[in-house]
Amino acid sequence: MTVDVTIVGAGISGLAAARLLADDGRSVTVLEARSRVGGRLHSAPTAGEPGAASPNAGLDLGATWFWPGEPRVAALVEQLDLPVHTQHIAGNAVYHEPGTHPGPAFGRPIDGNPLDLPAFRFTAGADSLTRAMAAQLPEGTLHLETTVTSVTAAPDGTLAVHTDADETHHGRHVILALPPALAVRTIDFDPPLPERVAGLAAATPVWMGAMTKVVAHYARPFWRDHGLAGSAISHIGPMRELHDMSGPEGTPAALFGFAPSTGGTTPTGDQVIKQLVELFGPEASQPEQLLMADWSNERYTSPPGAERLTAYQTYGHALYQQPTMGSRLHWTSTETATVNPGHIEGAIASAERAVADITARLDSRTGQSDNTKPTTAPTGANQ
Repeated sequence: MTVDVTIVGAGISGLAAARLLADDGRSVTVLEARSRVGGRLHSAPTAGEPGAASPNAGLDLGATWFWPGEPRVAALVEQLDLPVHTQHIAGNAVYHEPGTHPGPAFGRPIDGNPLDLPAFRFTAGADSLTRAMAAQLPEGTLHLETTVTSVTAAPDGTLAVHTDADETHHGRHVILALPPALAVRTIDFDPPLPERVAGLAAATPVWMGAMTKVVAHYARPFWRDHGLAGSAISHIGPMRELHDMSGPEGTPAALFGFAPSTGGTTPTGDQVIKQLVELFGPEASQPEQLLMADWSNERYTSPPGAERLTAYQTYGHALYQQPTMGSRLHWTSTETATVNPGHIEGAIASAERAVADITARLDSRTGQSDNTKPTTAPTGANQ
């Protein structure tokens, strides 16, 4: 069976594209290598909760925030009736450097919190967004645990997407909804991608691909008792930047931090606990949960050596805005967005751009390559 669009990846951009296409009456197949949807929107349940669907499953191991002035995320939150809350920012931040003296915490408190800005959080975890989107897709659209190995131009003018299970899915168009560097490392293309496109994709950093995200879940937000916001900048220990990840009214209570990946080495639990105690005092020594996600080691997010990719100026490059393989292969992911790259908003914007192009081409009913039709973003995409 041939569908209008085959989508590789069920992260936020892939699901956003699938939802838009399905709502427009287009036939869609979504292929996802993992056993779950969401990609870099991935949340863990708090201790004692029955599973990820719990309203307190807000421990985000990937994306955490969305921001004022990001209309696409806000619209989805309203449409899907998702609970959200504001990021806790009240209190003093902490600066962690050699030679600081013990205060309410061992780091040096800063007057106020210059590290955090007003933002929004998904109360049930960021992946509550993608789980809700996936649940609305027509039955049979989503295929989990399906790894794409190659994309080839078929004699009938479609693109054939081959999987590791020796299955072939035919689409009039294909969307690559995964980091470009991962796509060109793990998928074979026949005919090959243009050299400029392949080189650009291989050099484009994977957002979060050079980070380990650490989450410490506590019985209560004790740092607030000392007038601390839970945010910190550190020059000691594995984590360089930390923030409060607590839910509404401080429940569940949690801190999270970003540790740069160093040659694929994930911080140890002892290193993390030691740093948390130095920052926030002895009460930080006994988390109920300590979770770590090293995105550089996530095979379905980052190719080997992702931490060495640093050309962030490639984000939103013009070549990502134009399809290849006879104008049938399209790019979406937050890395390809021309607005808000690296954000959930950017991933959705990239999906809107690809879908607008695909539907225009399908509606033209040419069935052939149409390199004269401009690729245009939806109204408001550059606001």
